[in-house]
Amino acid sequence: MAQVEATTERIIAADAGTVFDALADYRGTRAKLLPEQFSEYEVREGGDGAGTLVHWKLQATSKRVRDCLLEVTEPSSGQLAEKDRNSSMVTTWTVTPAGEGRSKAVVTTVWNGAGGIGGFFERTFAPKGLGRIYDAVLARLAAEVEK
Repeated sequence: MAQVEATTERIIAADAGTVFDALADYRGTRAKLLPEQFSEYEVREGGDGAGTLVHWKLQATSKRVRDCLLEVTEPSSGQLAEKDRNSSMVTTWTVTPAGEGRSKAVVTTVWNGAGGIGGFFERTFAPKGLGRIYDAVLARLAAEVEK
């Protein structure tokens, strides 16, 4: 099994603290950021950054739906990590300053991919598809915090 990785980033016209706080707000802001590929969103514990347990289903393709139960940690300042209890998938959000009143938000998802021919297709196409999904999340994040 090879590790598969998808990374997307965006410069946002808001300071890093504001962007991070919006991402860490699982009870309020985060649900508003999710495009149609996400369903059954539910905060089960916490709701603000580390210590949050959140559930959703992610429909990456018409045939592929992941049932995700994510434990949220804050490994370092400006960073949220969402570890899926149901798989090897980990999504890390990193927010850093990018000049006056601007920040850079980077989302990286990694997981252990399948082997064989299925794994080849997963490594080839899944990062692009997931990148498009998270690009939509970052666009909604920018729209939310740049108001």
